[in-house]
This record gives sequence, C-alpha cells and structure tokens, in this order.
Amino acid sequence: MATTVPRGTSVTTAPSASAGDLSPQELRTLVTVAAEGGFSAAAATLGMTQSAISHSVRGIERKVGVVLFERGRHGARPTAAGARAVAHASRVLRMLDTLAAEARGVGAGANGGDTVAGPLRIAAFRSAALHVLPPALERLAARHPGIRPTVTMVRELGPGTAGEVAEGRADVGIATIGTSSPVPPGLIGDVLLEEPYALVHPAGHPDPRSLPLVDWTENCSSYTRSWWAEQDWIPCATVRAEDDGAVLSMVSSGRGMAIMPALSLTGAPPTVETTDLGPDRPTRSVGYVTTPELATTIAVRALIRELRALHPRTG
Repeated sequence: MATTVPRGTSVTTAPSASAGDLSPQELRTLVTVAAEGGFSAAAATLGMTQSAISHSVRGIERKVGVVLFERGRHGARPTAAGARAVAHASRVLRMLDTLAAEARGVGAGANGGDTVAGPLRIAAFRSAALHVLPPALERLAARHPGIRPTVTMVRELGPGTAGEVAEGRADVGIATIGTSSPVPPGLIGDVLLEEPYALVHPAGHPDPRSLPLVDWTENCSSYTRSWWAEQDWIPCATVRAEDDGAVLSMVSSGRGMAIMPALSLTGAPPTVETTDLGPDRPTRSVGYVTTPELATTIAVRALIRELRALHPRTG
C-alpha cells in the first residue's frame, strides 16, 4: 500500500554508507552542481556525462542520508541541507589543496623555513579593498612571492564578506565586526581598526546641516542607526547612491551632506570638508574573519600578520 507523505515533511534517505566515505571527486560534484545550477552544466564543467553527475549526486545523498538538491525543469537548487553540505564541501576541498601546497613548501623557504605557493582568496567590502588591503598585500608579496592573492569585493549586506568565508568561497574576509555585527558562529576573527564617522559636506558651505542627506545601503550598522535616531538634525535620506564612492562624488558636487566612516573618506577631493561629530560620534569596527582550520595555514597567518603590523591595536 502506498504511503502519502504530508506536505512540508522533510524526507530523508537511509544512509547506505558513512558521509565520511565521500571522495574529493564527490565533494567537487556537490560544489559544481550548486555553482552551475544544474546537472547538465556541472557535467560540462567537470567533463562528465549528465547521467554520471546524476548518479553521483544520488550516491552522495544516500551516504549523507538527506536530499541535497531540489530537481526541476530549471535545474538543481540546493536544499537547506544541501547548502550546508556544499559549504562544508568547499571548505574541505580548500583544505585538501592547502595540505598539498604546504607539504611541498616545508623547508623550502629562506634559511630552510617553510613557505607556500598558491591562491589566497580574500573577500572585502569596497573601502577595505581600496584602502586596507593594498599595503598589506604589498608586504605579503615581498615576504611570500609564491602566494597569489585574489580580492573579491562584496557588499557588506546580509551575510556579507563573512558569509563568503563561511560558504567556502573565500579564505579570509575583511568585514565590519563588533557588538552589532559579531563574528558569525563557526568562524574566528578579530578587530583591526576602529574608524570614526564624520559629517561630510561641500567645502565652504555655511550651514552643512541644512543640506539633504545622501546615503547608501551598506552604511547601516545598527549602532550607527541608533545613534542617528537620536540626532534630531539628521533628516531622512532623500538621495541614495550605490556605494560610498558615489556618495562622496554627490557630496563633492554639492548634492548634499553625508555621514561617512573614515576609510570611505581616504583620498577625498578638496571640494569636500569633514566636521567632527563630537565625543559621542559613532564608530565602525573593521577586522578579519576566517575559518578555524584556515587560521592555522601559512598563507592566512601571513596575511593576518601583515594586517596587524599595519594596524596595531593599543590599550
């Protein structure tokens, strides 16, 4: 007699083997199907047939004991369990790559020290990518020329840069962290610098607080917003821009005033001025996040060392 499964019930499959039996190729299959959005595209990327990909995914689901992808006319989309599995698979594959790279580099550095060669994937929000990373990467290249950093700019909204690390798409994230944006569970990190916010306005304006407010979506930490709510002179934003660079350009052209963190004001044109917001001004904490396993690797430790050298914390 057929059994009807009530709608909304989570359906799992009894595992025929341990998830620990998953091979690197199966992990790559999981990651590629999720990245390509379907079995056919994943098959083309991996040089396999669609039926082989489908068979592999079914085998993985049997081992794990849960359905990992929703199949449909428009491809395959990870279930909630699948998304978690893909994130873990990405991180495991990265550690396997690191295992080989670091094993080859043992004793191969100057004076017999350890070194490493290979990619270092960094995610950063715009102003950090422009003003925090470049000097650190220059120092990193001088000491570890074999490391090949790539920087992806990520909007600091929702999961933001920390989400890129948690999902296995980045090794290190330069993120806004602090009481209002704590380091996500499963990651580790620390604050590198505390940057104050300032009032930014067209140079020489006699009454900048009378200007309309220019803002952008990422400028939205809960701490800053609560501070703003207590300031009766700050109007609701009437002009919105895509990012902090566009905000600065609008202020420079006389379109309004803005409240911006120090990093965003690096290299500001002479057509704008800043006014201190006083001792109770809001601040933003900028730091790094990574995974516990990657925190022990040569490349990640080297980058963090350079970041800390450039932004020593006192007190």
